[in-house]
Amino acid sequence: MAKIEQVVTETLAEAVEHHTGSNPYLCYQCVRCSSGCPVAEHMDLLPHQVMRAIQFNDEEVFKANTPWICAACVTCSTRCPQGIDVAGVMDVLRMETRKRGLEPPIRDVELFTQVFLRGIGAMGRLYEAGLMGAMNMLTLHPLKDVPDLGVPMILKHKIRLFPEFVRPPKNVQPIQVEKNMIGYYPGCSLESTATEFAHSFEAVCEALGLKLVEPHGWICCGSTPAHTTDAVLAGYYAVQNLSVIERMGLDQMVAPCLGCYQRFKAAEYELRRDPELAEKVAEKIGYEYQGTVETLHSVEALLQRAGLEAITALVKKPLQGMRVASYYGCATTRPPRYTGADNVEYPMDMDDIVRALGGEPIDWSYKTDCCGGSLGITQTDVALELSAKILQNAHACGADLMVTACPLCQVNVEGRQVQMDLGFELPVLYLTQLMVLAFGLDEKKAELNKQMIDPRPVLQAHGLL
Repeated sequence: MAKIEQVVTETLAEAVEHHTGSNPYLCYQCVRCSSGCPVAEHMDLLPHQVMRAIQFNDEEVFKANTPWICAACVTCSTRCPQGIDVAGVMDVLRMETRKRGLEPPIRDVELFTQVFLRGIGAMGRLYEAGLMGAMNMLTLHPLKDVPDLGVPMILKHKIRLFPEFVRPPKNVQPIQVEKNMIGYYPGCSLESTATEFAHSFEAVCEALGLKLVEPHGWICCGSTPAHTTDAVLAGYYAVQNLSVIERMGLDQMVAPCLGCYQRFKAAEYELRRDPELAEKVAEKIGYEYQGTVETLHSVEALLQRAGLEAITALVKKPLQGMRVASYYGCATTRPPRYTGADNVEYPMDMDDIVRALGGEPIDWSYKTDCCGGSLGITQTDVALELSAKILQNAHACGADLMVTACPLCQVNVEGRQVQMDLGFELPVLYLTQLMVLAFGLDEKKAELNKQMIDPRPVLQAHGLL
């Protein structure tokens, strides 16, 4: 059957404003989006040039690789003085490319999107081993990442070998809510490549008296493939999970994976901004979400629900002056219209916890720079380049150790160090792994055996092991 292309009735500027709520004609070419973009040197059209093309309805923009190599770090949207959602513009251009039946300039990125969405559509949650295997075969790189990353991760039980099939619950019953309860959305990564994050976070919450309530039948958040494909689809995956938490009677949910956290915050914002979108999402779910659930990331949850005093009181093995680089990545604070973050460019929440543990948080320049998380499989060289810059800066500033609270960042800045020619190794732990050790909990709960870069020499030197 011949492919039927949709009739295009909107100009590019109209499509952008319809999907993002941003008026592209407000762009006055200040170039801040391009100046801050971490992958600008790999683009054939810089973000500000893309904006100009949209203003002139220049369809040559569809030949540009820019929307397809965009790392979705949202630096451009965060720094735009006119409040234009430049990152959202990149999403629109991907959608319009498909709508017009055009060939994506970077085939691997589109393959990743389609494989990812088909996988979570069939199984409910991401099957990471299947995704990586399919991408290796479809891109004709059958051994890519396997010897130096894939095999070690399998041996360390960081990859779930068999898929899990899940469907959202049709009927959700309210629970008896207690004061110390909070909804808990692990996300797909914490069940596979980031189990050490899941288990150490759960151990820390237990020690602090927080009761995590995991909803039955949660599904994937949709991640980058959903929001670069269709706004309703992106809303569905996020709001389906929020709706379950809401119907359970909980008013807060913690999403330790920062990718998931950002998708939930984005959905909350977009549904408030666009009633028409909210209506379509409600129809797809079969439930009208009331917006009563606040999503927190792991560090927010620890600080809001427990606090620094409670954390300090549990310290049994202080970090003894360990110099720690707190790496937040791009999704913790950006964009502030989603997250509500005050210190977007230089957050301090993890630094405050490190100090409470007895460590010395270092000042450094790359704490919110993008590691290339969304490009790790499709544009690995770019992700390696971005991650290497982060590690080099932390090392140059004297860090003994780096901590993060993001599974995507952990894979790139820790797991992929074996693929970089850095001249040094920098251990990277999840913040909660370090908290387990400082609290004097069972070392097994930190699951240090899962690390690709052995942190034990540094930890032993500071009296933690």
